[in-house]
Amino acid sequence: MTERVAIRRLPSGVPGLDDILGGGLPEFSFNVIAGGPGSGKTTLVQQVLFGLAGPDRRALFFTVMGEPPIKMLRYQQQYTFFDAAKFNDSIRFLNLADDLAKGTLDSIMARIMREVAAADPRLVVVDSFRTIVQGATHDRGGEVELQRFAQQLGVHLTGCEATTFLVGEYARADADENPIFTVADGVVWLYQSVDRNSMVRKMQVAKMRGQASMSGLHTFRITEDGIRVFPRIMAPSAREGTTAPGDAARRRLSTGVKTLDGMLGGGIPAGYSVLLAGPSGSGKSVLASQFIAEGARAGEPGIIAIFEKRPGALAPSTANGPTFERVVADGTVTILNTRPLDISIDETLHDLTEAIRRTGARRLVIDSLSGFELALAPTFREDFRESLYRMVSVLTGMGITVLMTTELEDSYTDLRFSPHGTAFLTDVIILQRYVEIGGRIERMLTVIKVRGSAHSTDLRTYGITDEGIVVGETLASFGGLLTGSPARATGKTV
Repeated sequence: MTERVAIRRLPSGVPGLDDILGGGLPEFSFNVIAGGPGSGKTTLVQQVLFGLAGPDRRALFFTVMGEPPIKMLRYQQQYTFFDAAKFNDSIRFLNLADDLAKGTLDSIMARIMREVAAADPRLVVVDSFRTIVQGATHDRGGEVELQRFAQQLGVHLTGCEATTFLVGEYARADADENPIFTVADGVVWLYQSVDRNSMVRKMQVAKMRGQASMSGLHTFRITEDGIRVFPRIMAPSAREGTTAPGDAARRRLSTGVKTLDGMLGGGIPAGYSVLLAGPSGSGKSVLASQFIAEGARAGEPGIIAIFEKRPGALAPSTANGPTFERVVADGTVTILNTRPLDISIDETLHDLTEAIRRTGARRLVIDSLSGFELALAPTFREDFRESLYRMVSVLTGMGITVLMTTELEDSYTDLRFSPHGTAFLTDVIILQRYVEIGGRIERMLTVIKVRGSAHSTDLRTYGITDEGIVVGETLASFGGLLTGSPARATGKTV
């Protein structure tokens, strides 16, 4: 029986990329990085090169631009991954423009082989490979010639123990006809699209021989640090330190409102997801802040992810503002001010899990789902329910108790708990409403469900004070409260 040979994987140095590749870059692989102009292809391969290259792992970067490589590097040095000390030592940049202008694929191949033999690199990039093909095949031409060239290049560079990246401006339809995609061990596509006023970047691993890559399209951003990928499914390592399901089911967390805890059957089971639904001004943010503040008093750090207010405007709207400001100042409670526009749920999930690891938080508030949806790029709003399901599953799987607020218009013709159709995703639903009693607007709340637990079904009044939510009496003497036409037990409309 033939002994199995393990494939060594190289860390790409691009956050999130190794996860979607299936554990890193296979060493000695022959890869294509494809996408439209400006999609981030050159930035991606240079980030990999500067992360991996060193005295024991040299790199060659072949360009075919009309201008010298120094112009490209002038832009790339703006990124934090750029290391000038590696320039012309660990990484050499060579321009093939003159060779391309007067040569054929065979002469280009000969030049690449000479440079590889002289430098003995472990990393090789050709940018742009498509320009080489277009510029050199018009004399001899043909798909067969291109396939021979690609196969010969792949065999030679793999034989030299080099991990290779061929960068090119290809459209997705090119993959069906261009032989380079057949020869390649790995194919990574980069996309950028404009939807209304938003720009969205996505990445797909279409092929990666010898390892199970993560399927689907994954969003990414280009920042001053380079590219960061946000996998649509979190890697198992991101869920380390989770609470055992049995422990979470037995322990109850206080909301900070004793009467509400009783209505919930003793509090919120740890590791549950909670939907707090109500109209504007009903006190959703106040109750959410009490939940977080109660955790701080119990020694449980918390996080509030804001999508509606500025961080500085949060404390005045919370219960017992000065006390809340103190727990924020001492780091027990973290305010996560997300990017205001064009975000994705996967990017938000990454920010949340990073904050959870950093702070050790056990409670999380998302305020609100309505604001969250508006902050998403339009293309991500289309699958909001599916993405939210994945996010909630990951967070509760980490043992985090998640409370999400949502704006809900009072409607007395139907009983709804979420404008997004996401109520079924949650383990607990608390509903707030307005009712008219005796010529006055009163606030009323009830517990709709607590998964796997008995709970009160009372409709109770509540008020908002400087100390937070105070739950009052049960409205047992009234009927029709949810219809908009309450009546006393005698049948008289009030």
